Amino acid sequence: MKKQLIVDPIKNGTVIDHIAAGKSFAVAEILNLKNLDNLLLIGMNLSSKKIGKKDIIKIENKILTEDEVNSIALISPDATLVVIENYEVIKKYKIKIPPKVHKHIVCPNSHCITNIEEVETEFDVMKKKKVEVRCKYCEKKYGIEQVKFKF
Repeated sequence: MKKQLIVDPIKNGTVIDHIAAGKSFAVAEILNLKNLDNLLLIGMNLSSKKIGKKDIIKIENKILTEDEVNSIALISPDATLVVIENYEVIKKYKIKIPPKVHKHIVCPNSHCITNIEEVETEFDVMKKKKVEVRCKYCEKKYGIEQVKFKF
């Protein structure tokens, strides 16, 4: 039996591959994909020889910013980013957890200065296995599942 791919390739855009299974909706929320008019594919719980089960997102006509990639790394540190131009892969790399994340995480501490005044948030990444971040201002530590992202 011949195998057939049922997903169309994208002409230009980004593929986020090897997303941890079940994390694609969190990635889509970070990227605010619900308001996107471009072609979008989200695949969940697909078989992967590399990690067992994986999710994948294909976004046509969108190249991710460094801040977006850094935020994705916090949710799925083993993801791979693929940039496509004219149906060809022009860049492919494993994303890395950054040492710091600026402005894209909301501090859960309601008493933190970042929630009281117009101060840009900044978090240090404390642990990379089970991601933990620390607010620069209130110095409280949070697991990545405790924080919200904003763009």
